[in-house]
Amino acid sequence: MTERRPDGPWVVTGGAGAIGSVLVERQLREGRTIEVLDNFSTGRTDQLPAGSSARQLRVTTCDLGRAAPPLEVFRGATELWHFAANADVRRGAEDPQLDLANGTIATAHVLEAARRADVRRVVFSSSSAVYGQASVLPTPETYGPLEPQSLYGAAKLASEGMVAAYAHTYGMTTYIFRFANIIDGRMRHGILYDLFEKLRRDPSRLDVLGDGTQAKSYLRTEDCVAGMLLASDRTHDPVQHFNLGADDQSSVREIAEKVVAAHGGTAKIVYSGGQRGWVGDVPRQRLSIAKMRSLGWAPSVTSHGAIDRTIAELLARAPVDPAGTGR
Repeated sequence: MTERRPDGPWVVTGGAGAIGSVLVERQLREGRTIEVLDNFSTGRTDQLPAGSSARQLRVTTCDLGRAAPPLEVFRGATELWHFAANADVRRGAEDPQLDLANGTIATAHVLEAARRADVRRVVFSSSSAVYGQASVLPTPETYGPLEPQSLYGAAKLASEGMVAAYAHTYGMTTYIFRFANIIDGRMRHGILYDLFEKLRRDPSRLDVLGDGTQAKSYLRTEDCVAGMLLASDRTHDPVQHFNLGADDQSSVREIAEKVVAAHGGTAKIVYSGGQRGWVGDVPRQRLSIAKMRSLGWAPSVTSHGAIDRTIAELLARAPVDPAGTGR
């Protein structure tokens, strides 16, 4: 078991993404050196800090699903934070190799690099998708058997297995976090971004997948990162699993109505029908966060509050004109 050292760089894969960049910015403020690995398929350089804080930031462009990362990036590092993955769950059904490469194989590559460089602590961003359609809500970390319904969830579950095996085989301390839906206004995927883009194309009509009754838990990126930092600081067993989410749910219907209201309330909402939004979608999700609460963590806002804040950010960044001019 390896306790956290205050010094030493951290390697952050997917560090230019919405969640990873929040961690990077926070740790740079603490004076830590950060090594970012990203293929920039969804990550963006403008999400990485500039100015004086960037002196302790090194960025390497690397496609972890295709090749092992440069070993020199890991040498001297004390922790690996692995966020890199396919960000669009639905694309996995269209391209079965996508999650295998960007999820499972990428995880194998970074774990092996960490082992060879003697990085002793690994933090892995998993997903509630590993549970599949759980029969117990809220779902605890001990729920099983785990039966993912998407290739994305399967890749996350396979990666969890490798993280655990490396911990037991090579003496690493590992943290596996299973996320609810993580959101903020910088993301370029997910329900809120998709609904905004649909209204941008046609301000008079909002097409919504499913029947609107799908209900899930939503968590802000800053709350997600705060929870990961807290749990990885206070616990030191070889393999640990933690859920990160909110205590409540928001339905797709509620979200669609909020998005339309934010744009003048004139668009007609049209549902495609069916209980699932797409193949592999889990229509009901709510995680038990009792384990995280016992450590002293709680989300700063509810699912509803997280959605309201994110809608406000999306409006500020790229408002949709109800008149259809696109401004």
